[in-house]
Amino acid sequence: MADVYPWQQALWQQLAGRSQHAHAYLLHGPAGIGKRVLAERLMARLLCQNPNGLDACGNCKSCHLLAAGTHPDNYVLEPEEADKPIKVDQVRELVDFVVQTAQLGGRKVVLLEPAEAMNLNAANALLKSLEEPSGNTVLLLISHQPSRLLPTIKSRCVQQACPLPSEAMSLAWLAQALPELGDDERSDLLTLAAGSPLAAVRLQAQGVREQRAQAVEGVKKLLKQQVSPSQLAESWNSLPLNLLFDWFCDWAQLMLRYQLTKDEQGLGQVDMRKVVQYLADKSAQAKVLAIQEWLLAQRQKVMGKANLNRVLLLEALLVQWAALPGQDRG
Repeated sequence: MADVYPWQQALWQQLAGRSQHAHAYLLHGPAGIGKRVLAERLMARLLCQNPNGLDACGNCKSCHLLAAGTHPDNYVLEPEEADKPIKVDQVRELVDFVVQTAQLGGRKVVLLEPAEAMNLNAANALLKSLEEPSGNTVLLLISHQPSRLLPTIKSRCVQQACPLPSEAMSLAWLAQALPELGDDERSDLLTLAAGSPLAAVRLQAQGVREQRAQAVEGVKKLLKQQVSPSQLAESWNSLPLNLLFDWFCDWAQLMLRYQLTKDEQGLGQVDMRKVVQYLADKSAQAKVLAIQEWLLAQRQKVMGKANLNRVLLLEALLVQWAALPGQDRG
């Protein structure tokens, strides 16, 4: 069982030290801060027959079965495929498990991640189990985006915000996790990961710094009219849509902030500072607000895994972006 991360120690002591446990916890916070490790460690502690202080003993029958992935009183529910919804039939199977008697005579523990992946029917099917779990059952729900959960799901759980590490703590951890990178590279990576160190490691593995460089170069060429929106949209075929919309939303927000404050320290990462400042100076605030609103709406669809025409969506974005600087500054 992996250790909890340094920034989780206080929360771990609080959770594991409880003499009585709630029937359902909602562990929430940004992706990439270690919520799954925390949940799995708590799951082991709750199932262990001979806990050793705050931790599972690692030696009892329950611990051995859990380590082998064959514990009869443990149920893990995830999407059947990455980035797909959790379906109602999956939740019904979980409900069947919840109403059974624990085979080892102790607790039953369910881990469900990510909770926001449940579609409406699946979430509704879970409500009764959350409200009246059968026997000694503890449900551990993990959510990266709790705002997408039904209020009825959230109200039936003890909601526990998981801590985001400080920048210094994250960089110290990344220095051990990614020793091959320089300090500036790790700092840039952490910024791209919105401060989540585990997400930073995943982004590094998928080549995010190279992807970012490709996106930035494309935007600069677009504004210099060296490439058309349709050509650029086609050339970005390998870039993750969610990252592109994250970056464009961020740039639009930085432009608005600069238009309001003229604070040159608040222009974001070095690679786009001059572009952000140029667009903020040359664009009507109404146009920036309009594209930000459009970006946020489309980003919500991307995050919700809507069936989108990728190239047409990117072309629509880039046409609007290229039209930002102009005479109608209001």
